[in-house]
Amino acid sequence: MKLSQRALEVEPFHALAFGQQAAALEAQGHHVVRLGIGEPDFGAPPAVREAMRAVMDGRPLPYTIPMGLPTLREAIAGFYKDRHAVNVDPARIIITSGASAGLLAVTAATTDPGDEVILADPSYPCNRAMVQSFGGTVVALPSTAETRYQLAAAAVEAAWTERTSAVMVASPSNPTGTSITNDELAAICNLARERGAWRIVDEIYLNLSDDAPQSVLSADPEAIVINSFSKYFGMTGWRLGWVVLPEVLVPAVEKLAMNYFLCASTPTQHAALAAFTPESLAVCEERRAELAARRALVLDGLERIGLPVPALPDGAFYVYFDVAGTGLSAWEFCARALAEQHVALTPGTDFGSHTADTHVRLSYAASRDELREGLARLERFLTR
Repeated sequence: MKLSQRALEVEPFHALAFGQQAAALEAQGHHVVRLGIGEPDFGAPPAVREAMRAVMDGRPLPYTIPMGLPTLREAIAGFYKDRHAVNVDPARIIITSGASAGLLAVTAATTDPGDEVILADPSYPCNRAMVQSFGGTVVALPSTAETRYQLAAAAVEAAWTERTSAVMVASPSNPTGTSITNDELAAICNLARERGAWRIVDEIYLNLSDDAPQSVLSADPEAIVINSFSKYFGMTGWRLGWVVLPEVLVPAVEKLAMNYFLCASTPTQHAALAAFTPESLAVCEERRAELAARRALVLDGLERIGLPVPALPDGAFYVYFDVAGTGLSAWEFCARALAEQHVALTPGTDFGSHTADTHVRLSYAASRDELREGLARLERFLTR
């Protein structure tokens, strides 16, 4: 018996590995300040929790159609119209078991062996893993603080080859919390569209942006958009997401989804309808404001203790700070901060090679008290 080559080659998600070490320390009785995992501490809005209790009343909960509950798809389309002034046909929306399942189906539908997919370095590691799983080649373009760690249209054009099949953009981004400008994103989409390539845009953190976020669908109605209930709605463990597809891609993704997943969880889909009530949206907006306050707290604290943030975040709940001045690699910094001060962080190793040794991601999705304690512990760590 043998393992597949993809199983042998896939990289672990180091954020989870540090999380496991943190759990082991907690089992020994230590208080670990967990700033490594991107998981809001709020939980689902109260109306969503109540809706889940109501639907679990013993009624039959059969499979939905592979594309998901029509009423939920209509609610999502309404959200795009109300929040982003974009008209989306519900027939182009598929409900998935988290954004990861959506990205998996989209990658399967758009990537063949030998295809090249352009994305930024640093970026979310699972995107790279999925492209590679289907035989694609990841073209990770080093980005800098000057471009806010986002792709630039000129760099995309310079990297383009006859094998380029897609460009992936995340805005705001994990790990940096930075957004691409609307003009730059439109330029990248125009370039890719003119050359017959897919535009895959991760908008998971879009509604946690500052000001009034604009969906890529405003500039490129045929872009593939990945989104989720995990971040803005605080429903990480519920595993529910959605994808907005160009019409031409709907039949292919539907066939793949029915073979890979059958459908997303039926009770979770029913409960998620309550995420779009005025009550739930008001709760989510209050939480967005709270996350902005937490970000300010963290940025002030990092500046005070001498850990620079080259590109200030404007969304999500991450800060990507530079540890080169400490004399430690990012991995050493995170390993020692956890072992010596019981603060869990994520090294840049997870997110690519360009900033792997010099940068660390901090998630400010924890409470203000935990953030203050974590910063105090990091200050003690640095003085040693």
